[in-house]
Amino acid sequence: MTDATITTAPDLIAAAPELPDVLPPVKRRGGVLGFARRHPAIAIGGALVLAMVLIALFAPYLGTVDPTALAPTRRTREPSAAFWFGSDMLGRDIYSRVLYGARVSLTVGFSVALLASLAGLVIGLVSGFVRWSDGIIMRVMDGMMSIPPILLAIALMALTRGSVGNVITAITIAEIPRVSRLVRSVVLSLREQPYVDAAIAAGTRTPMIILRHILPNTVAPMTVQATYVCAGAMIIEAIL
Repeated sequence: MTDATITTAPDLIAAAPELPDVLPPVKRRGGVLGFARRHPAIAIGGALVLAMVLIALFAPYLGTVDPTALAPTRRTREPSAAFWFGSDMLGRDIYSRVLYGARVSLTVGFSVALLASLAGLVIGLVSGFVRWSDGIIMRVMDGMMSIPPILLAIALMALTRGSVGNVITAITIAEIPRVSRLVRSVVLSLREQPYVDAAIAAGTRTPMIILRHILPNTVAPMTVQATYVCAGAMIIEAIL
């Protein structure tokens, strides 16, 4: 091998093209349309939920007649221009009842999801981080989970009056154990992480550790669980 064919490192560095100090940012299509193209499933699901919420909010303006009005002369009518979905055995307009029923179902679903998530979050955090309370709290939650949520809600409704507030309370109590067990499992896994051990060794107080290191990492699983709770609450409300 001759000296002419030998390429040294400085020669390679000198021949290399110069790169910019800062790479230009990757351009993405912004806005709602760009997000919908990147996440079509989320966009379709969100559009359906938004449509149901709007229908429920504007039910008084979209309904054709009073949903509670009885008319024996128009019982079991087939769908027509006057009765878009027909009428039931009591002559009530089914279309108007569906619109107003959506308001009750969405109110119950969202309320139960919010209340059960908050209560389950607190119970799960305490159970997962305070060791001596774990056994007591989880045995109570296991006892509640041994009863199907529908039966538990029916039993609680039998002890109270059948109002929307009591329905929300009964279903919330039935859903709290599932949320609390999820949060507890997340907390138990996070408690073994090195950054939590470092915070404990540094003398950080327990409330601050929970707020800074534990609570933010429970948001994603809690959001997913809240969607299941909301859907289940609507089904139970329809049964009650």
